[in-house]
Amino acid sequence: MDSIENLFEPQLDLFLNHLRVEKGSSPNTVEAYRRDLIKFLKFLAKSDDTLGGIGPTGIRKFLAFLDQQNLESRSIARHIVSLRQFFRFLRREDIVSVNPAENLESPRIWKVLPKYLSLDEVDRLLKQPPQGSALGIRDRAILEMLYATGLRVSELIGLRIADVNLDAGFVRALGKGNKQRVVPLGKVAAAAIEKYLAESRGKLLGSHQSPYLFVSRRGTRLTRQSIWVLISRYGALAGIQKKITPHLMRHSFATHLLSRGADLRSLQMMLGHADISTTQIYTHVAASRLRDIYQQFHPRAKAG
Repeated sequence: MDSIENLFEPQLDLFLNHLRVEKGSSPNTVEAYRRDLIKFLKFLAKSDDTLGGIGPTGIRKFLAFLDQQNLESRSIARHIVSLRQFFRFLRREDIVSVNPAENLESPRIWKVLPKYLSLDEVDRLLKQPPQGSALGIRDRAILEMLYATGLRVSELIGLRIADVNLDAGFVRALGKGNKQRVVPLGKVAAAAIEKYLAESRGKLLGSHQSPYLFVSRRGTRLTRQSIWVLISRYGALAGIQKKITPHLMRHSFATHLLSRGADLRSLQMMLGHADISTTQIYTHVAASRLRDIYQQFHPRAKAG
């Protein structure tokens, strides 16, 4: 940390340790909080406020500063969550006497609709991995798994053999905060994984052993980056113009389920969202899609 951040290093370290130990937050979550709070603490150090003296007005000045940097409302909302949690912890530990972020309202973020693949794009993407090679068979199983379950990329690479029950048709995922959930697995994805286990995984492992379901050509656990590269490559081969990411597969999974009648609570459980408000963004995606269909097909949808 530089000299500005050192002014608040003890308080920040206490909070980050609280996230790791007491809340069981993942390293990625802790790092996201750290980045947001360092930005805030740098802003605070340049102002006349202190951690113990800053009030709601000072917090709003920081949010205005973020807005002036043209941050998306989703990013600003994440900063607000970080500030709420940080000051809640400081208040609990009697480091500050009041919580100036307690009544902050998040900006309306639902208008920033997540992008997703159409059914045709999903079909084209899933057909790209060649089935005549061990890597191609593995890659098809990975893509099928992502679309069938909506897993986060960190959850996918953390899957172990014991987490997958092909006969019963479900996977057990370890999500944020080390919370486990069970997600159904369709027959198409189950068949792709069964083919991978029978024809590909042993070849990739060679003389190595691994508890993880998906392994690299060296028999090691796959990384987040390798999944990103894999999906991006097959997206380009499929001629899809959108930027293909693991999260786009997750958005597609959720949108397609909801547009076909899945209820929001069930979708929340499958996605592993702690708060249903996070899941509700997909209702707007589905509504937007329905409006497009209405405009396209209803004979009196357009004037003239």
